[in-house]
Amino acid sequence: MTKKIAVINDLSGFGRCSLTAAIPVIAAMGVQPCPLPTAVLSAQTGYPSYYCDDYTDRMHYFQREWEKMGAEFDGIYTGFVASEQQIENIFDFLDTFHKKKTFLLVDPVLGDDGKVFDMFSENICDLMKELAARADIITPNLTELCLLTDTNYRMIQEMTDEKHLLKIIEQLARNLVKRGLKTVVVTGVHFLDSDDGILKMGNLAVTEKQSSISAFPYVGGSYSGTGDLFASVLAGGMARGDKVSECIELAGRFIEKAIVDSVEEDVPRNDGVNYEKYLGILM
Repeated sequence: MTKKIAVINDLSGFGRCSLTAAIPVIAAMGVQPCPLPTAVLSAQTGYPSYYCDDYTDRMHYFQREWEKMGAEFDGIYTGFVASEQQIENIFDFLDTFHKKKTFLLVDPVLGDDGKVFDMFSENICDLMKELAARADIITPNLTELCLLTDTNYRMIQEMTDEKHLLKIIEQLARNLVKRGLKTVVVTGVHFLDSDDGILKMGNLAVTEKQSSISAFPYVGGSYSGTGDLFASVLAGGMARGDKVSECIELAGRFIEKAIVDSVEEDVPRNDGVNYEKYLGILM
């Protein structure tokens, strides 16, 4: 029987992010994505103008209809949320569908480059911490890791040299693991590899017993949706029984090729990366 993942995220017509990224990636991995939209947008919010149809008050309709169907999921994957009520709705959804054999992957979308996204309040951050605490695996970037652990991002950036950066990040992630999380995967970590002197971008996975990093040469460029692509590969891989380390390596190869392609074509940041032609890597 085909594995199923409930994907709770927004749908953007342009921007190659959120559900637009998750649906093809998860499907390419042989897993059925079951989208529960939190909003429908003409384009992702990085564009100067966009239309947004908020689905907050309609999320419960999906939940109720899926309950009537007797739906069950192998995994639940949450991404961008735009309000406190949306997170409360997710808690209600988890109370119904998060079973013992259902993994929960939370991509705690809160900010980037040391900045919290404009729409987020302190209350939303607190609720996201609560949601992350219920997860089996989370995929924060460094900014989000700092927010989840009440750590000063600027202090880490300004006072930590390259040699010790990974150790600091690992310790912050391990602090979350000590609170009950099984796995924390810190995404998009830039560091200078001491072995070959090459600037790299990697994803650091931390569990109770070990940590490992999967890294590739940094080719430049910063694009919308790469975090969504990464989390989607991770969710798809977990649903089909792959090891987390294998999922991270696969996601890294997939996204690296898409970024290189996008840099060569000078794709605008808001458009996201040219991932479509590389979906075959995931099968």
